[in-house]
Order: sequence, then structure tokens, then C-alpha cells
Amino acid sequence: MKTLSVAGSLVPRSSRQPDENAGDFAKRKARAYLALTKPRVVELLLVSTLPTMIFAERGFPAVWLMVATILGGAMAAGAASAFNCYIDRDMDKLMKRTKGRPLVTGDVTPREALIFSWVLAIASLVVFWFGTNPLATALGLAAILLYVVLYTMILKRRTSQNIVWGGIAGCMPVLIAWAAVTETVEWPAIILFLVIFLWTPPHYWPLSMKYADDYNAASVPMLGAIANARRVSVQVVLYAWATVVCSLLLLPMGYAGIVYTAIAGGAGVWFVYESHVLYREAQRDHSPAEMNRKAMKVFHISITYLSVVFLALAIDPFVGSPLFG
Repeated sequence: MKTLSVAGSLVPRSSRQPDENAGDFAKRKARAYLALTKPRVVELLLVSTLPTMIFAERGFPAVWLMVATILGGAMAAGAASAFNCYIDRDMDKLMKRTKGRPLVTGDVTPREALIFSWVLAIASLVVFWFGTNPLATALGLAAILLYVVLYTMILKRRTSQNIVWGGIAGCMPVLIAWAAVTETVEWPAIILFLVIFLWTPPHYWPLSMKYADDYNAASVPMLGAIANARRVSVQVVLYAWATVVCSLLLLPMGYAGIVYTAIAGGAGVWFVYESHVLYREAQRDHSPAEMNRKAMKVFHISITYLSVVFLALAIDPFVGSPLFG
């Protein structure tokens, strides 16, 4: 028996609607399982995977290795997201942003979601094991555990710093990618790990400003929901600066060439500038709606920034050599 959310409550509904044929039912079910994996989150995580592999190889790795790493990474991230949906289903029904998730609408049952999560997680590790190497497999397992246990089960409902330390899981794809190519973890991978670690707060806190009412309704202490815009904007500026400085460490350490340096530097100036604009606007007496609009601008810019930096990372090995070293 499934459930359907109606006016904030849960009422039973059958597995198939009376006027729904088998084909439509199968499509709806497939869409629901896909939604459990949070495809947009998976897509953002994978933005860093292939460029890191190319940078580690200083060229294109073997096709089978790229496919295995990307597929295993997508499955691991999807499994972690599905576990997250299962664990957070009680709060998801309280938030407007998440009221359409499959466990809230009843398109999948908690039992179905849990089984799906386990199957996808195990399958991802199998892909890593046979397609990459033991170190990449271990890092894939660590990524799942960090997101499900550290972030979802321990930090998310307890501290405003949840996304800072819980965001470590989102940094793991670069370590996995580097390990898949080199069978080790070296300084460039650690720097890229730190770039994503420092980028996560100024990416996510502006989003939590917009959805503050949702997070407060679900008693989730996201900094953007419990702090005023001035305090949040200060943190966004500090983390944005730290992200950009860290990204440029690849230059003096002898790993980055002119393409990466120019593009990462230019994109970094833009990211920091827009973060300062958010801080400046937070000092003024804007309406909540206007402040949310400005915060979301930084949120979207942060996505573009990270995508551009990793695109530059992928191009850099093919144009010249490192400027130092």
C-alpha cells in the first residue's frame, strides 16, 4: 500500500491508479526511482570527475576506465541520494521544495526505496572494483558513508555547520577520479578536494536563504535559514575567497598551465565579486523576496564557476605545460 500527500497529510493509495495501464505505471515507477537519485546533484558531482581524470593522465585515460569511473560515481552518488530520501522522508513532507519527492507522493514505498538504495550502492562498488582499482573502490564506499551517515544521519539536523563537514562527501569524486587513473592520491587531487570543500558553503548557503521557511518548518538548522542575511553573506564572501585562492595553488605547486590559470583566475574574480555584491546588498533594507533573488544569483553563479574551473582543468594538459615546475 502506498501513500499520497494531500494538504500536508498522508492518505493511502493503491500501487496503480484506476485509469493507469501497465506501461504508464512502469514509466511513473521508473521516473520515481530516477528522482530518488537526485539527478541534478549527480550531474553536478560528475562535472569534476572526467576533468580530474584527464588532468591526472595529462591526456585521455583508457575509455573503459573513464566509463567505469563515471558510471560507478553516478551510481554511488545516486545511491547516497536515495538513502538520503529514505532517511529524510519525514522532513521532506514538511518542505515545499521537497513535497514532490517519490517517498512523499507515494510513488515508491519506504521499503522499495531502501532496497533500491542498497542495490544501487552495491552495484556501484562492483563497477568500481572491476572497472578501476581497490583504492577508488574504497573511496567510493567512503563517499556513500560520508553522505549517508556523517551528513544525513549525524550532522544535518544538529548543527548549522552541517553542509560544511557533510559536504566532504561531495568532494570525493575528485579523489576517486585521481585514484582511478594513478592508483594513489597526490597533492593536485587534495587541492581539488579542498576547492570543492570550500566551494560548498557559498554554493549552498544562498540556496538555504531562499528556502529558509522550509528548513525552519522541518527544524533543519541550515545557516541560511537560522541566521540573518548579513551574517550569511559574510560567510559566503570568506568561503568564496578561500575557494579561489585554493584553486590557484595548482599554479605555484607546478601543476597548472596558462589555460587553467587564466580561466580559473577570471572565473574566480567573478565569483568573489558577486559574493561581495551579495554582502553589500545584505547591508541594505531589502525585502526578503529581493534578498532571496540576489542570493539565488550567487547560487547559480557558483555552479557556473565550478563548471568553468573544471572545464579549464580538462583543457589545460593539451595546451602547453605547467607554468612552474
